[in-house]
Amino acid sequence: MRNQRQVVDYALQRRALLAEVYSGRVGTMDVCDASPYLLRAAKFHGQSTDSSCPVCRREALAQVSWVYGDELKHVAGSARAPDELDRMAGLFGEFTVYVVEVCRSCSWNHLVQSYVLGTGETQPRSRRTAGQ
Repeated sequence: MRNQRQVVDYALQRRALLAEVYSGRVGTMDVCDASPYLLRAAKFHGQSTDSSCPVCRREALAQVSWVYGDELKHVAGSARAPDELDRMAGLFGEFTVYVVEVCRSCSWNHLVQSYVLGTGETQPRSRRTAGQ
């Protein structure tokens, strides 16, 4: 079970951006700009939601969880499935998860939430000297 800390919700920012799009002050080309890497991550690692895309309304949104942290080394900056997050939360002291919603039809994407996971204990760093 995950122990989320330092949760930040970006719902107000999302609502303000969508109001700008609906009023015509911001074009859809400015907000529907997901990278091919993000679209692939949504396809293979994304978790489907019940809500449809707020821009094109054609497809259900997918939520992708990206992980970042010093302890993660080569895993940092990658998309992870929810079951992988549970396993990682027990292995690492602290890492940040960024949840992004993505529409695979029109490429809408927006940061939904960020939070910190982990055991809360800092892992001791191994120090190597030149002689070792």
